[in-house]
Amino acid sequence: MPSIQRMRNEMKFGVFLMPQHPRSDDPVRRFRETVELARLARDTGFDCVAAGHHYLSPPYQSLQSVPLLARLAGETGNMDLCLSVLLLALLNPVQVAEDIASLDVMSEGRVVLGLGIGYREVEYEAFGMRRQDRVPRMLEALDLIKRLWTEEAVTHEGRFFRLHEATCTIRPVQKPYPPIWIAANADQAVVRTARMGLPWHINPHAALPTIERQWQRYKQALAEAQQPMPATRPICLELHVGPSHEQAVEAARPFLMEKYQAYAAWGQDKALPGEESFQVPFEELARDRFILGTPEEAIAQIEERINRIESNYFIFRLGWPGMEAAKVMRVMELMGERVLPHFHAKYGRG
Repeated sequence: MPSIQRMRNEMKFGVFLMPQHPRSDDPVRRFRETVELARLARDTGFDCVAAGHHYLSPPYQSLQSVPLLARLAGETGNMDLCLSVLLLALLNPVQVAEDIASLDVMSEGRVVLGLGIGYREVEYEAFGMRRQDRVPRMLEALDLIKRLWTEEAVTHEGRFFRLHEATCTIRPVQKPYPPIWIAANADQAVVRTARMGLPWHINPHAALPTIERQWQRYKQALAEAQQPMPATRPICLELHVGPSHEQAVEAARPFLMEKYQAYAAWGQDKALPGEESFQVPFEELARDRFILGTPEEAIAQIEERINRIESNYFIFRLGWPGMEAAKVMRVMELMGERVLPHFHAKYGRG
């Protein structure tokens, strides 16, 4: 396992750009705001922009992540472009292999490929997939994608996909392929990720005590499989900072509540371990889950995750569907002025 000092020298911070907004909003205006947010993230010292992936997602309109990140590649300097996460279980591996390779070429090698299986029945139905097939389908697709990126001619007769002497002629710039992270909520998924030797992309939905317990199981499973600790240990977090704790909470509360009510309707809390429920008072929902407060409080809570779960790649969601872009920009500026410099001085840049 790498030393804590090595981990600290690889610290990175990213921004999750919210492609979801109320359907009543002007999508062109919201897209233009997303471009401005990406530029500001670049200028305020962040290392990454990230975008999520869903289909058929009322109550929100939602831009698709691959074309969005392709458009943002030209606005983001040398920042990572993180798919957080691509729902691979729904997709054809040939299309994914060529789309992601194309994005890596267009960005000159800046793609991070976060993958997941999803949890929404409406998406499974739309793509003709059964829930019980999502894990083996994703694993078979991932194996094929890596083969398409590294082998000249791929022949495969599998449970879900068939290829005969197939050649993927567009290859990623990053060799052998871009970094691959696996999103996992359930304990067995965390263990499966460790056995594959891949970084566990920690979700923003579970509370810290749950994540800490799962992190210990992840490390145990790594050791059991004789896999090294991944150099990158990513985590997504909901975060909003303001001049005072109360101002940050009040600014974020209505948007976070609405977003997590939508998650509850989609069944996200049922995908988490234990008896998690998002249908609880906001104070209970926020406890040990969201980072809300002053920049100094944010620093302390980020440090807590560095110490308790060894995180070294943080992706923050600073705003939520319906929030005014100006408010998100102010939070981003506060992070650049008062939070990121603390970590850059203490740990160095990633």
